[in-house]
Amino acid sequence: MFSGSIPALVTPFCDGSFDEAHFRNLVDWQIEQGSSALVPCGTTGESSTLSNAEHHRVIEICVEQAAGRVPIIAGCGSNDTTNALLHMNFSKKCGAKAALVVAPYYNRPNQDGIFAHFEKLTQECDLPIILYNVPARTVTDMLPDTVNRLSQIPNIKGIKDASGDVSRVTEHGLGCDDDFCQLSGVDELSLAFNATGGGGAISVTANVAPKLCAEFQAACISGDYNTAHSINDRLYPLHKALFSDASPGPVKYALSRVLSDFPTEVRLPMTQPSKESRALVDAALENAGLI
Repeated sequence: MFSGSIPALVTPFCDGSFDEAHFRNLVDWQIEQGSSALVPCGTTGESSTLSNAEHHRVIEICVEQAAGRVPIIAGCGSNDTTNALLHMNFSKKCGAKAALVVAPYYNRPNQDGIFAHFEKLTQECDLPIILYNVPARTVTDMLPDTVNRLSQIPNIKGIKDASGDVSRVTEHGLGCDDDFCQLSGVDELSLAFNATGGGGAISVTANVAPKLCAEFQAACISGDYNTAHSINDRLYPLHKALFSDASPGPVKYALSRVLSDFPTEVRLPMTQPSKESRALVDAALENAGLI
């Protein structure tokens, strides 16, 4: 259903408020540079600091600005099943093509609770779901058996896997239908992820290097791993540098270097990246040929 390079978009802020103008420009640039879909209100979009009204406005603007040029996968995750459903219903109404839904965080449900959460969402809303497993942030881990069970629900179409365990691509592939899409959630593992059966990435780095990330994913999909290796070598230091301090501080700083007027403002409890982190980002951008 989805493949290729899909940026998990940052949410620009100006004086504490959502900066719609910069966000519209970011959406246009991403599409022009070859991104295959867009994800507003994911982790990189600081969704956990947005009010529901802001959350919905970001999704609405993204759908409106994309204007059907690429599909929008709206971030709809919450620790609260009812609130996740609220996000999904809104996203469907405004034209998103799917919902990215993280495993419930903070509550720490067991595997049955995770399954029941997603099952309830599919019963109440028919917007297709991409599962999002990121145990480093949620503490809960959607184990392969649970993912494979969930994949049998018709409206669950794929997974963004940020577990860091590349062997899960094979485990999911063996337990899910062929049309279940597997997207990497860890940029520096995308080469290995694709080589073992993945079909793309929901990416932080694609915010900053959308053309290179799109070319990398296209090379993988076509089986041209010589080209993919070459591009990966250019991107790898950037993948690492963008997490050299609390995200999305480094990626917003990187965007300000690539798009000169892009705002670096983040919301508390996030802070600006350290001097050391900024130096790593600068070096990585130079290595990638982006500055």
